[in-house]
Amino acid sequence: MKIPFSPPRIDQKIVDEVVDTLKSGWITTGPKTKEFERRLTAYCGNKATLAVNSNTIGLEVALRWFGVQEGDEVIVPAYTYCATANVVVHCGATPVMVDVNADDFCISVENIRKAITPRTKAVMPVDLGGMPCDYDAIFEVVESEEAKALFSPRTEEQRMLGRMLVLSDSAHSIGAEYKGRKAGSLADISVFSFHAVKNLTTAEGGAIMLNLPEPFDNEDLYRYLCTFTLHGQNKDALAKTKKGAWRYDVVVSGYKGNMTDILASIGLVELQRYENDTLVCRKHIFDRYAEAFRQYDWAELPLYETAERKSSYHVYCLRIKGASEEQRDEIIQRIFDRDVAVNVHYQPLPLLTAFKSKGYRMEDYPVAYDSYCREISLPVWYGLNDGLVDEVIRAVVDAVNEVMNPSKT
Repeated sequence: MKIPFSPPRIDQKIVDEVVDTLKSGWITTGPKTKEFERRLTAYCGNKATLAVNSNTIGLEVALRWFGVQEGDEVIVPAYTYCATANVVVHCGATPVMVDVNADDFCISVENIRKAITPRTKAVMPVDLGGMPCDYDAIFEVVESEEAKALFSPRTEEQRMLGRMLVLSDSAHSIGAEYKGRKAGSLADISVFSFHAVKNLTTAEGGAIMLNLPEPFDNEDLYRYLCTFTLHGQNKDALAKTKKGAWRYDVVVSGYKGNMTDILASIGLVELQRYENDTLVCRKHIFDRYAEAFRQYDWAELPLYETAERKSSYHVYCLRIKGASEEQRDEIIQRIFDRDVAVNVHYQPLPLLTAFKSKGYRMEDYPVAYDSYCREISLPVWYGLNDGLVDEVIRAVVDAVNEVMNPSKT
């Protein structure tokens, strides 16, 4: 593709930092991972941060720590990537899917309220495309007397919180803001993704952003999760290098989820230039798209800035008014034919065999389907200059006109 969809930014600074790690002789979890955690906490304003090897492991670990298990329910949006619901299934619990808002792709707060039962243990909002959900409204629901009266705790952690856990799937939203606060500090626990296509990448990776209220000790929980994400081993490799410190214990049957210093090396460079470079570039691309497409009556622009919310500018989710799913697919093919890569974020969960076979029906989520069938994700990446953005715009406009208004082409 002349214009790819989302290549990572790998420059000499990243290469140098990774080479420095390789030459140090310490390539697994070590000092650079711990420094990355400290800098993430300082940037986001949460209480403690654990770097892990994926967003998925971070979400599952958080659910398991909270005691989510067979017989429980977790409320998730129907419009999200499969990982959001898969981690609930892995815990033996049931994902309770609800529809999303028509304007911003975020989970509908009113639908959360309607979905709460005595089995509900958590709600997992998703900041799709990088736009933060309405977290104050979500907390208003879970902290309401009605919701607390239905809450039936099964573990000590659940009794301590006294309500549903708000666990944010913040895979898209590092750098986003809600009422002056950064993503990562907006929920009880938030989990970022640093996958190769994300705004801030470590090739693969993620981070569990702890922000639990009192009486929880977030630093103590951080130490427990360090152990839990290392198979329950109470000493990591760095600790065992001390003289005579080879002996360790396994205190719980945990998971292998730790981040390595090689990955953290990339993250340290990315984070250093994120706010004043990466986000500035991505916002410029979003603004260019918005300026170009708002003149067309067929274009429904994504909501990415309001008085209270600011996106991380991760995915530019353009919707084509009046398009059917088949027409959208044809538009995408014609854009590809012009050597421009685009995508769709996402196929709603009830369309996927793994969930359809469990009885979820797409017709129960009409807003999610309406947005999905008309959505096209446009390229947004560092280095996508104005000339290339103009080529993307021309490709989209020409493809839409050919499919939606063939008599005028």
